[in-house]
Amino acid sequence: MIEVEDIHFTYPNNVEALRGVSLVIKNGEFVAVMGQNGAGKTTLVKHFNGLLRPTKGIVRIDGVETTKTSVAALSRNTGFVFQNPDHQLFSETVEAEIAFALKNFGFEEEVIEKRITWALNLLGLAQYKKTSPFLLSGGERKRVALASVLAWNPQTLILDEPTIGQDYQQKEKLRQFIVQMQAQGKTVVIVTHDVEFVAECSPRVLLMKEGIIVADGEGREILTNPEVLAQSSIVLPQIAQIFMKLTPLGLPKNVIDVYEAKEAVLEMLEKGRK
Repeated sequence: MIEVEDIHFTYPNNVEALRGVSLVIKNGEFVAVMGQNGAGKTTLVKHFNGLLRPTKGIVRIDGVETTKTSVAALSRNTGFVFQNPDHQLFSETVEAEIAFALKNFGFEEEVIEKRITWALNLLGLAQYKKTSPFLLSGGERKRVALASVLAWNPQTLILDEPTIGQDYQQKEKLRQFIVQMQAQGKTVVIVTHDVEFVAECSPRVLLMKEGIIVADGEGREILTNPEVLAQSSIVLPQIAQIFMKLTPLGLPKNVIDVYEAKEAVLEMLEKGRK
């Protein structure tokens, strides 16, 4: 469980990035943190594994205050994937990158090999096993960074802009993996501007603006409310925009993904035939 109590954070250049944020993320929740650039999203999630410590207030991870333990100890159960993979990658090969944390955490060699193979296959990186991460595209490096964290199977996974540089197929794989993690009782927190991806996943949504949380609720509720989204300079998902214009025809206005849209349209057509 992640507990945040009235935290403030000011950078050394006196920029106040967080101004009294409080929230609780329960084990097994899937949460999307959204908002415009500079809203404090990344600053907030970096407090969840001790990369940043609050200027004021308290952050507890599974009951332990982050100021009273090390980043290394927190990272064993809280994996963090940076927005820019170049801030995370450093090994000579993709294989070595994924193996690094596993070795540091004391996994046996046999287990390390199995976890590397699993992560490579999951993210479509098997052909790059012996390749330098720095020879890969931006999207591929992003997947290597994700693989290096997923390999040790943390209880909580924090992803900063995970869909940047990824095509639809990779986004769908990520969505399915998040579903799997939830089924295993794991916690997933993403920072993202990708409103269409969030609409497909329908997690709990936190909207931030100028260092505070301005809305917190179920994805469908938040993503179909243009007034609430406007506070954080976010537009409605495309499906929601279409269905809001079609409500006079009897279609629901709270539809946010293509699967629901298909069912709603088919139902309307079936009623029309009757």
